[in-house]
Amino acid sequence: MTDFTRGQKGKLADMECTGAFSIVLDIAAQGMDIDVACFGLDANDKLSDDKYMVFFNQKSCPGGGVALEISGEKSVFATDVSRLPESIHKLVFAASIGGEGTMRKLGSSSMRLGSTVFKFSGSDFQDEKAMIIGEIYKRDGQWRFGAVGQGFNGGLSMLLKHFGGVEAESSPTPAPAPEPKKVSLSKITLEKRGDKVSLEKASSQGFGRIRVNLNWNQASLPSTEPKKPSFLNKIMGNAQSRSSGGIDLDLGCMYQMLDGTAGCVQALGKSWGDFNNPPFVHLEGDDRSGTNTDGENLFINGDQFNKIKRILIFTFIYEGAPNWAVTNGVVTINATGQAPVEVRLDNGTDASMCAIAMIENNGGNLQVTKLVEYFNHTRSESTHKLMNDRYEFGLRFKSGSKD
Repeated sequence: MTDFTRGQKGKLADMECTGAFSIVLDIAAQGMDIDVACFGLDANDKLSDDKYMVFFNQKSCPGGGVALEISGEKSVFATDVSRLPESIHKLVFAASIGGEGTMRKLGSSSMRLGSTVFKFSGSDFQDEKAMIIGEIYKRDGQWRFGAVGQGFNGGLSMLLKHFGGVEAESSPTPAPAPEPKKVSLSKITLEKRGDKVSLEKASSQGFGRIRVNLNWNQASLPSTEPKKPSFLNKIMGNAQSRSSGGIDLDLGCMYQMLDGTAGCVQALGKSWGDFNNPPFVHLEGDDRSGTNTDGENLFINGDQFNKIKRILIFTFIYEGAPNWAVTNGVVTINATGQAPVEVRLDNGTDASMCAIAMIENNGGNLQVTKLVEYFNHTRSESTHKLMNDRYEFGLRFKSGSKD
């Protein structure tokens, strides 16, 4: 691995970055809300086509030249410059702070691509709210990388303006698209329990493919001491937990259809659901190794949302000592044509189950309400039953296993 310093440049071919490769931004946010972005610029260093801005609200560009996956403090840009159009001469990778704090608060961070790493930290900055980390640019027919590490006054909106883009204003009444087309930087974070947002259908058909993503700090517990069996392992008689460290969070949901049919989709009991048939909800899989940086995903068929009454999104700690305070868990709900909705698993406790959010069909609109209500099992009642009774789904549960 070769360490780059600020201002250093080199050819991608010399960095083992040929064909498709990953650019990894590992930013120690220190509790701040950090957003990353990649700006695809033309020969005049301008964002002449907003489709080539890749960020939380638009995670890929046409042709697949750049695609973004976010996992906690780590963001991975899957990059293939051969799939970019001739009009794109530069990719600029940046980060901005969405709330309180400045760049001087950053911990030890890095940008890594191929055999090269560019390290930076808060000591490299002052009170800027954004920074340009690095750039990939085309010169003399070859693509190169430059380590920038430049602080920038203003947040993501100012970066967009700097590169010639125009931000769309939030408005309850849609207006005809102006010229040039505006970029929406909106992201909805439900801050307090009971906060809610209602999303209108972006098309006459429905909400498209709705992705519910659960991500967390998968190395949140030290593994230096033997790990105690989880509560479910104890219930099922397993003497030891199956992994040596970290926390295994499981994503699932309880659902109720408009006809009254109710059920549960979760890895426990291998109840994966069905995307194309009732309940029109499918759990992608279960990553018990903790190596999947994309977390866990639940998909809802939003084009069949008119047949769904409500969906309760929940998670429980299958393995590992319950310690929500260090998981830094967050659920993001992405619906086609809508701003992403974030719900953070705050209000830390040692309970083992968390009801995260309720998705409801409210007169055809998709309403999301933050719950973040925790449940702990008793001698006679499981957390599933307690949550089921609390939200009146009318289900019956028995001990189950993911094996």
